[in-house]
Order: sequence, then structure tokens, then C-alpha cells
Amino acid sequence: MQNSDLIWDLVDNHRTEFEALSDRVWGMPEIAYAEYRSVTEHAAMLRQQGFRVTENVAGIPTAVMGEAGEGGPIVAILGEYDALPGLSQEAGVAQPRPLPGNGHGHGCGHNLLGSAAMLAATAIKDWLEKSGKPGRVRYYGCPAEEGGAAKSFMAREGAFDGVDIAITWHPSAFTEVARALSLANTRMDFRFTGRASHAAAAPHLGRSALDAVELMNVGVNYLREHVPSDSRIHYAMLDSGGIAPNVVQATAAVRYAIRSRDLKGMQELNERVKQVAQGAAMMTGTTVHISIMSAVSNLLPNRPLEEAMQRNLERLGPIPFDAQDKAFAAKIQATLSEEDINNAYRAVGIPRRQETPLCDFIVPLDVRGEPMIGSTDVGDVSWVMPTVQAHAATIAIGTPGHSWQVTAQGKMPAAHKGMTHAAKMMATTAIDVFSDAELLAAAKKDHQERVGRTPYVCPIPADVTPPLQPRPKEAA
Repeated sequence: MQNSDLIWDLVDNHRTEFEALSDRVWGMPEIAYAEYRSVTEHAAMLRQQGFRVTENVAGIPTAVMGEAGEGGPIVAILGEYDALPGLSQEAGVAQPRPLPGNGHGHGCGHNLLGSAAMLAATAIKDWLEKSGKPGRVRYYGCPAEEGGAAKSFMAREGAFDGVDIAITWHPSAFTEVARALSLANTRMDFRFTGRASHAAAAPHLGRSALDAVELMNVGVNYLREHVPSDSRIHYAMLDSGGIAPNVVQATAAVRYAIRSRDLKGMQELNERVKQVAQGAAMMTGTTVHISIMSAVSNLLPNRPLEEAMQRNLERLGPIPFDAQDKAFAAKIQATLSEEDINNAYRAVGIPRRQETPLCDFIVPLDVRGEPMIGSTDVGDVSWVMPTVQAHAATIAIGTPGHSWQVTAQGKMPAAHKGMTHAAKMMATTAIDVFSDAELLAAAKKDHQERVGRTPYVCPIPADVTPPLQPRPKEAA
């Protein structure tokens, strides 16, 4: 208990600095692999706090790592700072009001995610210095979680080699130890090439790549009936072949996201989607080039770490929201539907609480709801080492992920309180690992039992490189 009190005080000592970091990153939203200003902010803060800093981690210019301590186990705290396109929004306003600029916005709260993770790492660094215990803490600033799979590339390149435990968190509507449940996911591009011709005078000479894309989409839509119910397939047009209907389109491209409960299921589904594409090419007399853009693994749980984090969360208690926090959250809820709010409660598996705009309670560890399952590159980290993840309430209950409402709440006092709470959860769990050799051994044993028969193989082929973006002039 004394250690818990000390680490919580150490978090509070740096709270205002990292709230300011979060707000600065909120104000410079950058999308996957373009987070040059954000990573500069994170690297500068690491140096200011006394970390040994490594930039360009795994050959990715917007990835950074800071390490502190000597000897002992190595605990990694994972942070993110990428934004999303199209979710620009004025802070603290409960109606759609985009800001001038590039249209990006922190609609998933990653400005909070990275800042709280580094806050936890800084408190752990201070605790190691005060306690004199052997051990090292690493903060990993990870870009491009939103579709870019940076952690998968980092894992493939050995960036996490030697780390014993990984801890992370995500902003949420609820405060809980996160269920280790996600879908393995591949993003794959299908580029069809045909032959242009005059669509009226010589249509028989043309081979339409756009027809091939449309036939592929129809074929995959029929495929949906014959895949496991928890699989997901989505697509977006990359190139429709031009704007002239009197020209047979010689090129067209579509990107697919293919998700399944585990890597084996995803790989099998990938092959079925490829066969549909090849069939569409045969039907239209075109050719298709298939390339993987990114891929992530499904999450693996770690029961010893989850139980340790839950104990720490219960000692810490709920986030201390005040009346003003709840009043603004109620305004956000007024922009949502009843189904939005009911779905949020169903996802975590607890009955709806009336007149509760913010989560002022702790979700029990073993409740089982109807989770809306997405994908995350934290999954690949969980295959490399024991991993645990927290959720902390930073948004009104019912707020949809990837929405303007998330962006609007990203600088509010409630969000700052949630990120500080997350830092305390993560930091306390880390010092448990440093202080309790049995916990570390149990976490490793649990992990080995899960991967022993199917060792980790990165789902991204060795010849695929991250889709890095050029450094903009203003970030140089």
C-alpha cells in the first residue's frame, strides 16, 4: 500500500506537465506516419524528464523510445499520438464545429493516450530512483495505430526484444481492465489493370478495370454469408478509373480490411478474398496486383497481469469527476441516440445506470458483455511479451469512437482526470512487476502457455515496408 501511495504521488507531481503535452498534441492532429510534430513533442518531453532517448525506432521516423533505470526487468509503457482524418472539432463544444485547417482530429483520444503513458513511465522512473530497485522502464511512442500497424512493424524489426512486460491503456467511456479481445486484421490493396478504349465507338476493345472492382465487391458481398459471424470485411475505393464515362477505365483499385478472430482465420479469409479478386479479373479480361498494406494480430490475454491491475484499480477507486464534468458530459449525451448509450452498456455487460453521464464506478474484472470488437496493433505486442491494457473514462457514456464528440471532449478537465487515473493504474502495475518476482514469473508462464504451440509470426510479409509519409516543411 505504501508503494501505491508513493507512485500515485509521483504521478501527481507531473500531472500538469503531461496535461499540457496532451493539449499540445490535440492541437496538432497528424494522421498515420505523419506525426512529425507530435513525436518531436514526445521526444522533447522524454529528454526533459531525463530518459535516454532513441529516435527513428525500427526505421520509422515518427517512432521514439525513452529508457530509464538499470538492470532488472524491463517494463514497456506503450503510447500513441496519431489522429484521424475528417474529425476536426472545436474543444468543449457539444455540437459539430470543425476547426480551420487540415480537417484532422483526435477522434480516438490518442493525444491523451501517449501523454498518460509517458506520465506513468516518468513516475516509474522516479520510483526506481527513490527505491533503488533494479529495473528499467521504457516509454514507446508508437505512431500509426489507426490502420498503419506501426507496432506490428516494430515487433517484426525487434524493437521490443528484451522487454519483459508491456502495459498500455486507451481512453474509453468506462474505467476497467480491458478485455483482451480484438480481431486480427489485414489491409490489402487490389489494383486492376485493363485496357482503355472509346466506350461508344469501340467498347469491344476495352477491358474495364472498374468492372473488375465492382464484380469483386459483389463477390465479396456474397462471401459474407459464408464466413464466421465474428469476421468482418470492409472496403474503400482508392481509384475508380477517372471521371470520363466515355472512356473504358484501364485502371481501378480498391482497399479491403479483412478481420477475423485469430491469425489463422484471418489468413484463410485473406485467401478467399484473393480468389474472388482473381475471379473478377478473369471475368473482365483484366489483371490484378494484390499487395498487403498492413496487418495486425489478435490480442492475447494475460490473467496474472489483469488481476494485478484490477487490484490496483480497486485500491485507487473511481475517477473523481465533479458536477461540471458531468454537466458537459450530459450535453454530449444529448447529441447521441438512446441506442448509442444502450450499446455502450451492453458492450461492457452491465445494466444501464440512469442519470450517469460519466463513469463514476469501476467495471468488475469478469463481467462479459457484447463487445463491439475492433483491431489494434497492440495485439502483436501481446504475442511478443505478456501485455495488459487499461481503460479509463475520458468521454461521456455512449460516445461513439472515431467521432467529433470524442475530439470535442479531448481537452476537457474530465479527460485530464481520466488520463491521470490511467497513469496511476499503469504505474502501480509496473511497480508490482518490479517488486514481486512471482507476479513476473506467473505472467511469463501464462504467456508462454498461450504462444508455446503457435509461436509469433508477424502477419506482415518481410518485404512490406511501412507507408511512411514525407516530413512537412513546418515540421522540419
